Amino acid sequence: MNNPIIWLGLSFALVALSLTAVLIALIPVAQQLTNTARSAEKLLDTLNKEFPDTIESLKATNHEITQLTGEVKQGVKSVSSVSKQIDNNLNEAKKQINNVQVKSKSIWAGLKAGVKTWQNYSSLPEDQDS
Repeated sequence: MNNPIIWLGLSFALVALSLTAVLIALIPVAQQLTNTARSAEKLLDTLNKEFPDTIESLKATNHEITQLTGEVKQGVKSVSSVSKQIDNNLNEAKKQINNVQVKSKSIWAGLKAGVKTWQNYSSLPEDQDS
């Protein structure tokens, strides 16, 4: 067993056996990689077919949302304008009510003063009239 050629041959045999075992173990891995590559290719084909339609649909949805947002903004502005008009009308109505109250109080005060003056004038003796 001191012969180096035997050791060299034995080493080559072990390396060859190891390489064969590794190659046999790689066969299922290679098959699985092939299957995975086919599946990935099918997925990419499907994405290439469906993705543009999906993008177009998303663009259309975005456009519709933008339009609706504009319409909502216009509606809010309109409601705000109407609300301001109502507020102004209420303030004007309050001013008019206050004016009516002041004028009615003035009229009542004038009527009371007139009645009181008339009563005082009626109660004067006749000779003071002339």
